[in-house]
Amino acid sequence: MDFVRLHARLHPQRPAVSDLNSARRWSFQEFDAFIGGCAAELLGSGVAVGDRIACLSKNRAEIVALHHACARIGAIFVPLNWRLSGFELQVLIDDCKPKVLYADVAADALGRDSRSIADLEERSRQCATVSPPPPPVDVASLMLYTSGTTGRPKGVLLSERNLAETAINFTILGEVDSQSRFLCESPMFHIIGMVTSIRPAFLNGASIAISDGFIPERTLARMADPALRISHYFCVPQMALSLRAVDGFSPDSLKGLKAIFTGGAAHPAPQINAWLDDGIAIVDGYGMSEAGTVFGMPLDREIIAAKAGCVGLPTPRAQWRLVGESGEQVAEGEPGELQLKGDNIAIGYWQREDAFREAMTEDGWFRTGDILVVDEDGFFRVTDRKKDMYISGGENIYPAEVEAKLLDYPGIGEFAVVGVADDTWGEVGCLFYVSERATITPDAVADFLGSRLANYKIPRKTQAIPSLPRNGVGKVLKAELRAATSQPTC
Repeated sequence: MDFVRLHARLHPQRPAVSDLNSARRWSFQEFDAFIGGCAAELLGSGVAVGDRIACLSKNRAEIVALHHACARIGAIFVPLNWRLSGFELQVLIDDCKPKVLYADVAADALGRDSRSIADLEERSRQCATVSPPPPPVDVASLMLYTSGTTGRPKGVLLSERNLAETAINFTILGEVDSQSRFLCESPMFHIIGMVTSIRPAFLNGASIAISDGFIPERTLARMADPALRISHYFCVPQMALSLRAVDGFSPDSLKGLKAIFTGGAAHPAPQINAWLDDGIAIVDGYGMSEAGTVFGMPLDREIIAAKAGCVGLPTPRAQWRLVGESGEQVAEGEPGELQLKGDNIAIGYWQREDAFREAMTEDGWFRTGDILVVDEDGFFRVTDRKKDMYISGGENIYPAEVEAKLLDYPGIGEFAVVGVADDTWGEVGCLFYVSERATITPDAVADFLGSRLANYKIPRKTQAIPSLPRNGVGKVLKAELRAATSQPTC
């Protein structure tokens, strides 16, 4: 569903993309040609339907062009998390086996053959633009890696039909129109950065401004810049809090925003109300890689204030249900696992058919693993998350992955990692360990894991305990460990 190509014909000179990193701009007609040149380069490199094209780079316009070029020729675009350690990246690259790896300087230490993404636009101009017949809309065009509860990464396969649904769903919930302008700062290896910040704009013939990362002072200045006309901005609650802490923060300069959209972590009501008091809608929502946008709060400040802490109303295009332990639908106000059905649901996991079958019910619903309640007005609230997962600064972290890397830690006996509350990051990891010989400090853990895990996954706290609490079959009771975090040592 190529909305860039459509608007290149409907509105050829309308602004489509600006890259704030390099001060480059493209109209829809120009960006359509850029995508066509990228597609020609891929075809000239022998890329065929179903081949994976990996990319390791901070946000830039070339990533967007590459993804759309892959969609035009039936290849699968795989943006990689540049925050990961070299070992973690090697695992992902070995898993997806890309035909071509595009990269910026982040790939220098990998020892892998890669093609410079910085030169892509110049090379694309040297290729004759190609416009092959569009592949079927249910063919995968994007793969986003997300950690699994076992610690083994899963490649979520998304088709053009899936991506168009997210574009439509967020258009409805986020009030997107042709005059909208998105500041695209969320990393493009996430669903928000690669899809929700881009596809709704292109669907509506609106424009995007691409930033290579969050720097509070710079971000705030761009949101306030009348020349940029930013209407939509995504962030996690911790980032929103950082914006308010910038010296000279002036809410009056942000009145051009339609809203700031947040998610990925619990959002305290006092922080929400501070924005509302300044006359700015801060809109919580709910989504995931496998389903895109599912819920969103209205942009009405009075409703947000009345329902602070909720993730909003469901898009009418997706089906939902909340079920109990035995699979029965729960009553209004009762917690239940959220299950989803619709054209927004991913078509599978890369080479993990067993895992995708486990994620689906017998009657075809996707199990999110998240526990929600719905109130009498139809607003949803998240009450618990996927078993054992915690969110630190908007990043999903699975303890099983961290624990697997700690097995070789010298002198450690029994141990477990859980997420605990943190004023700065929302949650951080705490390592509970059993050891009679030595104290394990957070610095020592960071030194050990530094080359094995991304920095944000490393536990920031440690606590020695006499033994791990376990149930009758020997399973660690992590809920009891979380309760122990009230002790000052963790």
